[in-house]
Amino acid sequence: MNQVASEATATSYGKINVALRAGPVDAHGYHPLRTVFAAVSLPERVHVRASDRLQIEVVNDPHGVVPRDETNLAAAAARLMADRVGRDPLVEITIDKTVPVAGGMGGGSADAAATLLALNELWGMGLHRRQLAAMARPLGADVPFAVVGGTALGTGRGDHVLPIATSRSLPIALALQDDGISTARVYQLYDELHPGAIDPHADDDLVAGLESGDLERVGRNMVNDLEPVAFAVMPRLQQIRDAALREGALGAVVTGSGPTVAALGADDDHARRIAAAWGAQGLCARAVAVRSVPAE
Repeated sequence: MNQVASEATATSYGKINVALRAGPVDAHGYHPLRTVFAAVSLPERVHVRASDRLQIEVVNDPHGVVPRDETNLAAAAARLMADRVGRDPLVEITIDKTVPVAGGMGGGSADAAATLLALNELWGMGLHRRQLAAMARPLGADVPFAVVGGTALGTGRGDHVLPIATSRSLPIALALQDDGISTARVYQLYDELHPGAIDPHADDDLVAGLESGDLERVGRNMVNDLEPVAFAVMPRLQQIRDAALREGALGAVVTGSGPTVAALGADDDHARRIAAAWGAQGLCARAVAVRSVPAE
């Protein structure tokens, strides 16, 4: 397949889990998940250009914690795409970050997704997003959603994605932390609770609220099975959630395995007030107001 450009740029977004339900670990060591993802207005922009070797550059990573070598998930995405077309992954990948690192918001997955999208253009592959999402499953459970974007229901390991047709954007406040939580540790402790099977209809009311634009209905159904464990590991997360509810949040929940907490506002101003209240109380390293973003 011919290269049709010398460089290309693509964007993917960080995500929140509006709801996350986890079943008992299976024989392969994975937890079946049923989750509702929403992409939020924290973009990860990836620029790729032809090079004589595979290399990673990262912008807006002040603490230097994002790997610049082939352990970066974007490098794995490049190798996956190169294998698809039978070529070497000779590209320079520059990642411009806004998603917090190790915050449970899928920043690394967004980087991988944007790399797939950019290389699809650079190498003239002509694949649709749904095709790329299916290809992306070996890269990690959150990568297929990061390719598709918007709002979606994830099943399996979260990697089988069904888009949800939403009628309005969600105004969200995010409480961010400087320190992370070990996902492996959260799931280890969760297993000690002996979780039961997932109800396949558990999120029907949430999906209906998203489709109709009923924010109160959405807020009532924000839930995370991992949240009690996240609270035990980092107790201030419960304080953050409770503070949001005192500010009138329609719902508030730890996203993923934490430590980010997402709160749903009635509108953008309300989301900003929730974020400001968190900041004033010193409950988090940083608080921001964002919106969910539609699929492209």
